[in-house]
Parts: sequence; C-alpha cells; structure tokens
Amino acid sequence: MSTLLPCPREKMAFNLNSSMRAHTLSKYQFVLSKQRTFYCNATSSSATVPSLDKNDFLKLQNGSDIRGVAVTGVEGEPVSLPEPVTEAIAAAFGQWLLHKKKAESRRLRVSVGHDSRISAQTLLEAVSRGLGVSGLDVVQFGLASTPAMFNSTLTEDESFLCPADGAIMITASHLPYNRNGFKFFTSDGGLGKVDIKNILERAADIYKKLSDENLRKSQRESSSITKVDYMSVYTSGLVKAVRKAAGDLEKPLEGFHIVVDAGNGAGGFFAAKVLEPLGAITSGSQFLEPDGMFPNHIPNPEDKAAMEAITKAVLDNKADLGIIFDTDVDRSAAVDSSGREFNRNRLIALLSAIVLEEHPGTTIVTDSVTSDGLTSFIEKKLGGKHHRFKRGYKNVIDEAIRLNSVGEESHLAIETSGHGALKENHWLDDGAYLMVKILNKLAAARAAGQGSGSKVLTDLVEGLEEPKVALELRLKIDKNHPDLEGSDFREYGEKVLQHVSNSIETNPNLIIAPVNYEGIRVSGFGGWFLLRLSLHDPVLPLNIEAQSEDDAVKLGLVVATAVKEFNALDTCALSNLTHSS
Repeated sequence: MSTLLPCPREKMAFNLNSSMRAHTLSKYQFVLSKQRTFYCNATSSSATVPSLDKNDFLKLQNGSDIRGVAVTGVEGEPVSLPEPVTEAIAAAFGQWLLHKKKAESRRLRVSVGHDSRISAQTLLEAVSRGLGVSGLDVVQFGLASTPAMFNSTLTEDESFLCPADGAIMITASHLPYNRNGFKFFTSDGGLGKVDIKNILERAADIYKKLSDENLRKSQRESSSITKVDYMSVYTSGLVKAVRKAAGDLEKPLEGFHIVVDAGNGAGGFFAAKVLEPLGAITSGSQFLEPDGMFPNHIPNPEDKAAMEAITKAVLDNKADLGIIFDTDVDRSAAVDSSGREFNRNRLIALLSAIVLEEHPGTTIVTDSVTSDGLTSFIEKKLGGKHHRFKRGYKNVIDEAIRLNSVGEESHLAIETSGHGALKENHWLDDGAYLMVKILNKLAAARAAGQGSGSKVLTDLVEGLEEPKVALELRLKIDKNHPDLEGSDFREYGEKVLQHVSNSIETNPNLIIAPVNYEGIRVSGFGGWFLLRLSLHDPVLPLNIEAQSEDDAVKLGLVVATAVKEFNALDTCALSNLTHSS
C-alpha cells in the first residue's frame, strides 16, 4: 500500500449511454462489455485540495457510521463531505479491507449502493474512484437498501458478482436532504466504531498525500466498475421467505390489502417487488418514488407526521395493514386496520411474541429506553427474558451476539427506533425483513385457518401495558461554558449523572435500577425516567414514562432539583415540563 495513489483531482465524468469525458488524465481507456463493465487507468494530477487534518476527518464519525454535509443549501452548514474527502474515505476502506482479507491470489470487489439523496450519484462516482485507487473492483447496485448491501457480502451467485468482499451504502438515514454518509459491511456484519475511526485516520493520511503538489506521479493498476441489478436478488429472497412460511403457497397474501409508505426513500420496491408477487393488493401506497428532497414527510418511523401519514393511508383505503420505512430501509414500522401503530415498544412486543412462539424462553435484547410494561409483557406473558442494553443498533446487535457466544440464547435484537435484527437473518439490521416476519405470521395464520387480517397481529400484543405519558427531553451541554473548565463535555455529563444518582439514593420514593448499562434509570411515582449521555452529541437525553401528566411532572422535578447547580446544562425543556401543571 506504500504505492497507493490518489484519484485525479478534477472530476472524471462518465455515462454509460454517452461518450466518456476525462480531464487531466495522462492515460485513459474505456471498455464496455455486455456485463456493463468499464476499466480505467489513471494517474494523479497535482491539483491542490483544501487542507484538512485528522481531526476534520474524525468529526465525520457518527458511531459506526460516517456522516457529513454533502451539498450546500442550508445556512450555517458548510459542505464537509466533498468528492475529494469521499474518495479518500473510499480508498481508506479499500486499504482496510485489503489488510483484513489479506487477499493475494485474487482482486477484491466491493459493492456500492445508495438511497434517494440528491448527492447520491456524485458520491457514488467518488466512492468508485476511491476504491479504484486501492486497486479494488467496484460493483455498483444503484438505488438500494442498506440491508441489501450487507446481504451482498453473503449471497453466493457469481452471475451477480457475489459475494462481495465488502460493501458500502451511501446514506444518512432520515437526516435532511443536504446530508449524506456511509455505512460499511463485510460478511461479518457492519463495521464498528473502532474500525470507522481506523478508516478515517487512514483517509486523513491519504488525503494529506493528495494535497501534496510534489507527490510523484505514477500509474495504478486498472480496476473495473460493473453495474448489477442486485435488488432483484434481495427482493426474491424476501418473497421466498413468506412463501416458505405459508407452506410454499405461490400467493399467500392474496386478498390482503397492504399499503406502503416509503417516504420517497429507497423502500418503494417493497410494494411491487415483494407484496404484489405474493398476491397482496397495494393500491393506496404512497411516496414510493425516490426523491431526495423528501417533499412529503421525513422518512422516519419515529416521526409523528410520518406515522400519521401511513395511518391515514390505511384508514382512507380500508387496508388490512400499513408498512412504513426509513430512507435506507433498515428501520420500519406498521399500522393495523384500525389505525393502531406498531412502532417503538409495541413493535418490539409484536416481534417478541412472534419470535418467542418459535424459540420459547429466548432472550430479547433491546435498547435502554424501552418501557417497564414491555419487560413485564416479555417475561410474564410471553415467558421470555428481556435484556435491556444500550442505545445504538450496533450495540444492541453486538450484545445479542455476545450473549449467544456465552451460552445465553437470543434470537432478536431490536431498538425502539425500529432497527431490528434476527439471528435467523445473520443479525442483519433489516427493516424489510422485520416486516416479512409480520407478513409470515399473517400468511401462516391464514394457511392454518386461524383467521385473516391484521387482528392476528393485534391479538399478539394484547396485555402490553403502555404508559399514558411518554416524553424525551434533550438537555444540551454548552461546550464553551466556563463550568467545563476546558474539559470534554462527556466528563461534564458524567459528573451530572453521578450527582443525580447520589441525590436519589436517599429518596425513599425512588428506586435506582440495579442492572443498567447506560446512564441512570429510576422508578417511582408509578413510572420511570432514564437520564443518559448521548452517544455522539453534547446532550443528556431524558426519557420519562408515567401513567399521568402529574406523575411525569413529579419525575421531572426530581431531575430538575438534582441538576439545578449545573449551569452549563440547558434545562429549558425540563422547566417547561415542570411548570406545565
């Protein structure tokens, strides 16, 4: 890798339906085969790029993802993910992958897909150039879902150039139109925080060489870029799963009316490519067309407006079920025929009921903000075990894998956000597959003569105790406040948490959860609260659930009293709650 060279600094534009245009390339050749493959040899140009250091790159890390601003248009948000930075990140992933795979006898290949964002095509081309710099072959899927990208590292079908040695999804989930980012996969799953940091550090080093006008020019080995319709493979697998659950019926959902809301993200395929081949009626489905400006609502199953939109579609069309996805289809939620939502705790309860029928007694791993009522439902009604862990879908999935490795059986890892993964599906974080599990239940129930319609699903969550009030308040830490005394906001946040814990220990009306993996969780006044430090931001999120507004206020007052001396903490949201009664 010591001979790794940068990609040309000026744009290399290409179009499979027109002639290729190339600038500042000392050598260039283009070959188009019936597999839609082209090859190029290029040398670096000496054009300069803006100076960035390692810290600038590390700021792009968002847990196990990379995210930044990809296009202008929002005041105060300068572009942080331009093409040169993207190329360096892709080249760094190529370096990382070559080191991990230690492949000597063959060239490695990486699949690349994107959601519907307006910057997708530009970043796709930059990623492809960056991977080529590392000597890797590129397989472009075009519009795709995040789960499909991971799945491409597992599929064994050479006609689709699978399995890929690695995969990159270009997405920023439900964030605004000007944002974008990357998720990375191998057959072992999504990369973790340590790997992402390693890649960004490598990218900073590569970028620094790109910025050196005196960098010696030399040629790199040719690499190929091939376009493949992999989504047809992925959707075919989903269809087969439902048919199998219904005893191999060709159209097990015939007569079911199911509407889909893709929020103009990448999930529009689900109606025509999954539901209709299974016999479902999909009229009334909405926002299936990809539109990176997201003109109708935020593609986010946690968003109130999004859930209202799919609920209205179900009721207006008298549908049996509604399904909604986030932008890149790794999260989902549903709505029954009466307009009752299956999201957050209720979605977890539904999937827990389905999984525990198949695997009695198994452990359900969730994030930290799930309700006490969910714990009671899983353990007392369903006979399973609820293991409440940390926020972050990767944390939840990794914890389920860890439990299995030490002999504690777990088949479901799921967050209240709608991220969910099943052991049977390679722990793939897949919103579409979660919906397939629900469809399996519908199809199997009908095949067994146990009824039809979404009442089958509604009955599964009967007995789930739900709070009357559920709030999340965000208490921001002012990183520039004198009280921080130059320390990191995380250190300040930990001091806040410790002080709250100390103040509650002497209160006989409150009980601190004896087993808790994140922040401080306290029960009292018929409800509970969780105060924790955000995974990425200078924020202390406060979740409160209670059976009345008065009880929610009482819990809020407990926190407000405990943190009143911490002047760097913005408690306006907390004050609004406690003064509302």
